[in-house]
Amino acid sequence: MSELAPGAPAPDFELAGANGPLKLADFKGKALVVYFYPKDDTSGCTKEAQEFTALAADFATAGVALLGVSKDSVASHAKFTAKYALSVPLASDPEGAMIERYGAWVEKNMYGRKYMGIERSTYLIDAEGKLARVWRKVKVPGHAAEVLKAAQALQA
Repeated sequence: MSELAPGAPAPDFELAGANGPLKLADFKGKALVVYFYPKDDTSGCTKEAQEFTALAADFATAGVALLGVSKDSVASHAKFTAKYALSVPLASDPEGAMIERYGAWVEKNMYGRKYMGIERSTYLIDAEGKLARVWRKVKVPGHAAEVLKAAQALQA
């Protein structure tokens, strides 16, 4: 699949969330941050979710919705959310269809072993449903604040 670039339409999705299905159309007319992460309750993913949760009110003030996506089940997301008092909605993509459409399902390499997995990546989608910014190979510290700045600039 070709890499998604700013200006391209955001790929459509419909995923299961804790409070029912979540679709791209639900966010029409509103900017949306979608971040993909490998696994609930792991150190980097927990830190990332906590950083987005800490800034959730600032994103809301900027008129920007947040959504975290992984292959974990809705039940796993519920436990993860409760354990860390997360306020960011999490969606389950067990088959990885959305993850693949966004180009976040990639070959990884750890200690010389190659395998397929979720690349930590973030997509800022504007109110018209187009990609405004794309972050690939995300490093967690400070990332949520960087995304917030881009989201605020988009709304200005």
